[in-house]
Amino acid sequence: MTTPEGVHIVVMGVSGCGKSTVGALLAEKLGLEFKDGDELHPQSNIDKMAAGHALDDDDRAWWLVQVGKWLRDRPSGVIACSALKRSYRDLIRTKCPGTVFVHLHGSYDLLLSRMKAREDHFMPATLLDSQFETLELLEPDEDHRVFDVADTPAEIAERTTEWILSQQTSVTLGSK
Repeated sequence: MTTPEGVHIVVMGVSGCGKSTVGALLAEKLGLEFKDGDELHPQSNIDKMAAGHALDDDDRAWWLVQVGKWLRDRPSGVIACSALKRSYRDLIRTKCPGTVFVHLHGSYDLLLSRMKAREDHFMPATLLDSQFETLELLEPDEDHRVFDVADTPAEIAERTTEWILSQQTSVTLGSK
């Protein structure tokens, strides 16, 4: 498979949806660099979430700029980032125009069970409510695709790869 060029992908969704797992699989399939966006959070954000407090827009702003810069600073890449609000996604796109979003979506109960089963993660399951409250679904003018997290990460990564490669073909042929 040819590695796509100029492809910047954010694997997004609420906590527990599998962003890091799917993002890493997707990047491997496409031959792209992967970054877990959580690694870009300042320690103050991690401490706040670990203490059970949701981040506000001010807490997220610097981090989202870093996510956009990480994408911008490489020819192509995949990053896991919650990107819950339209304004957050817009901020990422100001740093890296043309970013596409892969939204991993699932039921509250499924995601809560996944969060409770996780070990050694700073994000407590008690913050899932605030994540769902903050989530703004992607709009038609945002380049995106939604995938159901009831499917396996491998299945999601495979279908996402097919979608990304079909997008590349559309751009190449001028039919996007």
